[in-house]
Amino acid sequence: MISAGEFRNGVTFEDNNQLFQIIEFQHVKPGKGAAFVRTKVRNVITGATIEKTFNPNEKFKKAYIERKDMQYLYKDGDLYYFMDEETYEQMPLNKEQFGDALRFVKETESVQMLSHNDRVFGVEPPNFVILEVVETEPGFKGDTAQGATKLAKLETGTSVKVPLFINIGDKIRIDTRSGEYMERA
Repeated sequence: MISAGEFRNGVTFEDNNQLFQIIEFQHVKPGKGAAFVRTKVRNVITGATIEKTFNPNEKFKKAYIERKDMQYLYKDGDLYYFMDEETYEQMPLNKEQFGDALRFVKETESVQMLSHNDRVFGVEPPNFVILEVVETEPGFKGDTAQGATKLAKLETGTSVKVPLFINIGDKIRIDTRSGEYMERA
């Protein structure tokens, strides 16, 4: 059990048979009245973000999220297939179960499968990936305004903003958490 007074960013807990993760928290002690905890929480299953306030003495069941290394194999229609790297067992998942988490992941790359009580609810890609640029406009000499960017389509089919000097065939490092260009690889 965890009390609301012990909330920290990243803590996962159960409330009314729903699974929440703390995004932000603030312990508030007003001049009059009792203290409370103001939070911004994300429903782990649905992805919805809401703001809630709690009495610091309220107790909740701490939820443990299981993370398992899986290899992304291929896509077949609306199903995405993953393989357990230990047992070689394959598992199909619908896109609704993980959203756009695979937009930077190539086939055969490893991801972490997130589950709670044996129910898979998400996929976590590696924090950084290296992908090849397959389509972009050419950069022109002298076109060097500071911070200027252009769109580049990557080998996974998604597009990101890149500096003007990036060309087709270049390999670039992407931060999958923010979806931003980091550097040439």
